[in-house]
Amino acid sequence: MKFTASLLVLLLGSAVQVTVAQSTINQQIQTKATAMLPKLIEWRRYIHQHPELSNREVNTMTMVADHLRSLGIEVQTKVALTGVIGLLKGDKPGPVIALRADMDALPVEERNTLPFKSTVKADYLGQEVPVMHACGHDSHVAILMATAEVLASMKKEIRGTVKFIFQPAEEGPPGTEEGGAPLMVKEGVMDNPKVDAIFGLHISSALETGNLRYKPGAFMASSDWFTIRIKGKQAHGSAPWNSIDPIVIGTQIINGLQTIVSRQENIVRAPVVITVGKFHSGVRNNIIPEEAVLEGTIRTLDAQMQREVHERLKKTAEKIAEASGATVEVSIDNKTLVTYNDSTLTRLMIPSLVRAAGKDKVAAQNWTTGSEDFSFFGTKAPALFFNLGGMPKGMDPSKAGGHHTPDFYIDDSQLDVGVKAFCQLVFDYPTVVQEASGQQSRKGF
Repeated sequence: MKFTASLLVLLLGSAVQVTVAQSTINQQIQTKATAMLPKLIEWRRYIHQHPELSNREVNTMTMVADHLRSLGIEVQTKVALTGVIGLLKGDKPGPVIALRADMDALPVEERNTLPFKSTVKADYLGQEVPVMHACGHDSHVAILMATAEVLASMKKEIRGTVKFIFQPAEEGPPGTEEGGAPLMVKEGVMDNPKVDAIFGLHISSALETGNLRYKPGAFMASSDWFTIRIKGKQAHGSAPWNSIDPIVIGTQIINGLQTIVSRQENIVRAPVVITVGKFHSGVRNNIIPEEAVLEGTIRTLDAQMQREVHERLKKTAEKIAEASGATVEVSIDNKTLVTYNDSTLTRLMIPSLVRAAGKDKVAAQNWTTGSEDFSFFGTKAPALFFNLGGMPKGMDPSKAGGHHTPDFYIDDSQLDVGVKAFCQLVFDYPTVVQEASGQQSRKGF
């Protein structure tokens, strides 16, 4: 009995010490991340003013690499062409935790009067285009740079290794180039050392600043790009009966594709989107052309539905064309997978998000038909991807500038919440996984 009582006192004392130590770490994270905010905003605005397109993020790569090296972090550059990998080894043994930020901008012309507005122009597929961070990747880079600085200052307390992944070409590599997360995975970014869990975030222009949102399971849609090439018969515009008009057939196909969504797929199970974004045909107003080309995207949140939509899209295009005497060639290119949040990992890490932002700022959300190539990292290790608010307080979300538009805008006054979230995940993950494993072992016993 004396031995048991002594052991109990010892265990309680150890538990108190662990709790105090954890509380101290949590406080350090809050203090250090808040102190980083001015520098974080400065970085974000510099990157915003100097955007670079996919697979062309050379200056951003150099800026990131120089910063990581200044912190004593092991650095590898030119990963997947312009990516950067940083490796921070903590002083205590533990898992390998990866944190990811994407770096590329978009061919969009910025429409505002900000002092750090982008006026950059660059070549995109042989055409000069304006360039803008119209999806918030500038914020992601700055947040992960700040996270690296905070964690490097707490190296002695870190259990395990932190792998910082600065990824190029999330928006998709240009033309036939390889790039993005698929190429990083192909080049072994999730190995050497092997990643045990990976975390990522995305800024949201329609979520109030300082808030965090997550969803277990399917979170963001897969993205497939399709091309439908219609072969008809050319004729004079005054004699359409001599033609097989690919333009008319193309419009019928566009309408037919929408019945896949509205009449063929069970959208109660999961959403489906089919959008035709490009329609090319003809050179002159009095000539019915021989060919028309439709290009678009498919978004699904269920693998079976994705396969069904592919089959139905091909069949719809072929049968409509056949009915008018035309032929079609259909190609579908898978760009991203469903971004899937490991349900157990998500459940275990929700308290970390709460510690970072506060209980009233963290909540679950619905899935979205937007897509993310972060999904490829999730095929190699349990993953958690979440949203960080960037909308000004009190603003109507319906009036917020949308992603990929000239009016996209981010309030960067609380980007430090992203730093706090990443740091909490790094420090909490080894403990919660160990506790979860212990509970599982006790249940088995």
